[in-house]
Amino acid sequence: MVRIANAVRPRLAGAVTAAGPRLARLTRAVRVRPVHLPRLSRPRTVRTWQYTAGAATAGLALAVGVVTAAGPWDANGQRTAERDRAAALERSGGADHGRSGTAAAPRPAPSAGPVLTGLGGVTSAVGTKKSAPDPTALSDVLKPLLDAPALGDTRAAAVVDVATGEQLYGADAGRALTPASTTKIATAVAALSALGPDHRLTTRTALEPDTRELVLVGGGDPTLTAHARTGGWAGLRALAADTAKELDRRGIRTITLSYDTTLFTGPALHPIGVNDNLAPVSALTADEGRTDDSASGPAPRVGDPAADAAAKFAGFLKDAGVTTTPPGPSRASTRAQTLATVTSPPLSALVERMLTNSDNDIAEALARHTALASGQPASFDGGAEAIATQLRKLGLPMAGAAFHDGSGLDRDDRLTADLLTALLVKAGDPRRPGLRPVLTGLPVAGFTGTLSTRYAEGASGLVRAKTGTLTGVNALAGTVVDRNGRLLAFAFLASNTADAAAAQSALDKAATALAG
Repeated sequence: MVRIANAVRPRLAGAVTAAGPRLARLTRAVRVRPVHLPRLSRPRTVRTWQYTAGAATAGLALAVGVVTAAGPWDANGQRTAERDRAAALERSGGADHGRSGTAAAPRPAPSAGPVLTGLGGVTSAVGTKKSAPDPTALSDVLKPLLDAPALGDTRAAAVVDVATGEQLYGADAGRALTPASTTKIATAVAALSALGPDHRLTTRTALEPDTRELVLVGGGDPTLTAHARTGGWAGLRALAADTAKELDRRGIRTITLSYDTTLFTGPALHPIGVNDNLAPVSALTADEGRTDDSASGPAPRVGDPAADAAAKFAGFLKDAGVTTTPPGPSRASTRAQTLATVTSPPLSALVERMLTNSDNDIAEALARHTALASGQPASFDGGAEAIATQLRKLGLPMAGAAFHDGSGLDRDDRLTADLLTALLVKAGDPRRPGLRPVLTGLPVAGFTGTLSTRYAEGASGLVRAKTGTLTGVNALAGTVVDRNGRLLAFAFLASNTADAAAAQSALDKAATALAG
């Protein structure tokens, strides 16, 4: 209704102004008057045009009322808040360092109030007359499910009503346990808070004016791809093509090629060592250093992602008619002239991909960008410290929490069920729309990401949750809509589990019970 009113309001306003005098006369014409019946004559009847005029008057009045109720508006009939937000979103930028742009993150357009009140008397745009689940009844349902032997001897749980922030269930909710990949929820909140959802990561080429050296400068984009079909991500082939055009414009056909990875510091290899779940962390990488055509999940990785990306880039330049030397590491000077750039989708998209696929490479890159935005070294330690700092700024319950990476692969990471549910509630706060990708990126039970093969006979489509799995550790944290329409946030952590499949099944049953 609001969209319809949005489209027609300017014309309606003009029509009402222009037709005002006529409508007044028409209204007077159809005004009810006493009808005199002369002797031996038929009663006088109101003509068709008078009914039409009356209906038009009432219709215009109703339409103007609807339009006014949906406001605020500008002179062109566009909601001013939506127009302002659209303009703000166009001011996105990207750089090798720092925040994107200088403007504060724009606020979303506020929802217009409902035009019609529901039969039940609800007056808010989103609401339910149903209350949250009774804590006692909830405990009666969850306790036996979370006491399942498959969940080991160390566990913690919390359930919170997202609308009110009230904890409905807690069992050792303040106990810090190994969270595994549910750590990525914290990484996502911290990165979005530090950088904003519109921040983009830029990979560029720069030409040194003195040495005529071409430098491929890594911007820390973990989604940069060398595939011909980019899927909307930044493409290394496009960067090579644009660079070749600029070199051709300068008459350069042969050049020295090097690459710059100095944006990130510290060890590249995670403490877990060489692993199919994570490539060595580098500011320059293509397709996460995967040696196959996969885009998610474990895969064999190259030993040096930056050298691999630079070699592929040299091949693309050669295809475009530019011959290069074998690329080697270097550092672009402040005098280097940028020739071409490719930019990632906004941070919101990277966060969603990270959460949906439990992408460790994106998580570690975002931890480092959070560190850069927080004035910390872009390393494992700096990223961990920056994540904790950002969460403390948000006033979240940090007692017992410990971060050592952004992905949750480090077994020394510690989170509480209280903190995980608080992160989800914060992401659902209407006053913090920039955190919404944390909720929208969660895998959907039975449909997407790491939950696509789970909940086949459970709450498929109703549970959205981040999984966490290490040897002896199983976790699940996310949101679920209960049968009364209440959005609940939950976190289940279990350690010393012996059977991963059985533990997953036990956690899924608990989340399914919440949906019911």
